[in-house]
Amino acid sequence: MPPARKRARSYDPARTRAAVSAQFGHVREAVLALPPEALGRPTRLGSWTVRELAGHVTAALGSVVRALEGPEPEKRELTLLDWPFATRTAAARIDEDVRAADTADLPGLYGRTAERYEELVAGADGERLVPTRFGAMTLADFLVTRTVELVVHTDDLAAATGAEIPYDRQALAACTRLLADALAVKAPGGAVEVRVPPYAVVQCVEGPRHTRGTPPNVVETDPLTWIRLATGRSGWAAELDAARIAASGERADLAELLPVMG
Repeated sequence: MPPARKRARSYDPARTRAAVSAQFGHVREAVLALPPEALGRPTRLGSWTVRELAGHVTAALGSVVRALEGPEPEKRELTLLDWPFATRTAAARIDEDVRAADTADLPGLYGRTAERYEELVAGADGERLVPTRFGAMTLADFLVTRTVELVVHTDDLAAATGAEIPYDRQALAACTRLLADALAVKAPGGAVEVRVPPYAVVQCVEGPRHTRGTPPNVVETDPLTWIRLATGRSGWAAELDAARIAASGERADLAELLPVMG
């Protein structure tokens, strides 16, 4: 696992809590508006159907609920910047959970999950430790990871159904920033500047650090393209050919460093 940076980016806990609620609400509205036949469509996530993906989205909040309902762990085991790399070990377990989930009543599942989440999170301390499948972390950090789950799967659902699902600005910002910071952890250095306006700028890749003027190696893309690259939903060459990435400089090629989270 790549080492976490000494100082992680800070996130406002209240805004993150609100962003998680807002993005879940956007997905809930979109899912409940789908015609029944759309729920059986395939997705880009292996053999998952839209119904299975829609059910899995509730786990983004459900995991917070289960964590807060249980006892607080004794010590912190995971930092926010550890989390993107830790998720690589969970694919098989997540698939098993998806297969076992009861998605017969999606309206009820979404309603119960949202209600319980709001009840428990409203008065919870952001510094409280919560258990996750990868180790104990603070609630505030765990909620930032929920923005990644929700934003990424919002895009997955949109791709599978054609639905236009809104993105909460704060959720999209937190997701973009965490994945950009993960790249800087994976490939520390200052030779390449990666820009994802309007949310993130990071330097990465070993080599001379640039301090003034226009950097010699620059990669720039939009938030959703970056998120797809960082999570393996799309590839570097395809996005470059589609002109959704602007890359200048002989070292501005991130193909070998992507995805940062799989």
